[in-house]
Amino acid sequence: MEVGFLGLGIMGKAMSMNLLKNGFKVTVWNRTLSKCNELVEFGASIGETPAQVVKKCRLTIAMLSDPAAALSVVFDKDGVLEQIGSGKGYIDMSTVDPETSSKISQAITSTGGAFLEAPVSGSKQPAETGQLVILAAGDKGLYEESIPAFDVLGKKSFFLGQVGNGAKMKLVVNMIMGSMMNAFSEGLVLSERSGLNPHDLLDVLDLGAIANPMFRGKGPAMLKSNHSPAFPLKHQQKDMRLALALGDENAVSMPVAAAANESFKKARSMGLGDLDFSAVYEILKMTKD
Repeated sequence: MEVGFLGLGIMGKAMSMNLLKNGFKVTVWNRTLSKCNELVEFGASIGETPAQVVKKCRLTIAMLSDPAAALSVVFDKDGVLEQIGSGKGYIDMSTVDPETSSKISQAITSTGGAFLEAPVSGSKQPAETGQLVILAAGDKGLYEESIPAFDVLGKKSFFLGQVGNGAKMKLVVNMIMGSMMNAFSEGLVLSERSGLNPHDLLDVLDLGAIANPMFRGKGPAMLKSNHSPAFPLKHQQKDMRLALALGDENAVSMPVAAAANESFKKARSMGLGDLDFSAVYEILKMTKD
């Protein structure tokens, strides 16, 4: 199967590499084209524009940084809309709000093309190892056609119905994750300031009912102030903002998520946006007694 891939950031690069290593023919595009060179060494072709990629490939996947980037790749000059049409499918795996996803869907389907939103749960390491969780919604036929690619990219894929449901599910998941990271960071700081060994806290947590891969994987590095980006903090804060907007639309009170969002905003304001979202821990460490 030949697929196009738009966007070679932390996630997109790992995902397109997995497709190449599993026998897919992949044509890649990135706004900074030099980022495509490493993938060419593994057999990828380069498309000069999103439109060129779509013209060449029956299926095109996008993994972009935010709603503005997702819209730009579709609607701008040399964008997806210039070549999408009957017999072609577009799969947006970016994390965006439901309104952005619906706008893209309407534009794609108006040309006769098929659209699927498919944001993922998971960051750099799951992307590299093909262990993402794929949250798809939209065209059921395109979903079924995409399963061979999804089986390479993820450990499980869900079809959630109409366009917008995938985006909503991803925002809910990331809202919970961001709130957990804030509570976890507060606990690490509290344990140390109250005279406990925070490494002991990690061991206790890992043996209890709230043991989870995020605490286990990130905790030791956080205590060393190592926040190498697997999921950049600026993207986590963007997802918190979008989740809170979804809460407003549905009259859901979300005080815990709102407080967590403020911590991420403060971290961004202090220049930590490009670090892993675990860097919110550094903000809490700075709080005076």
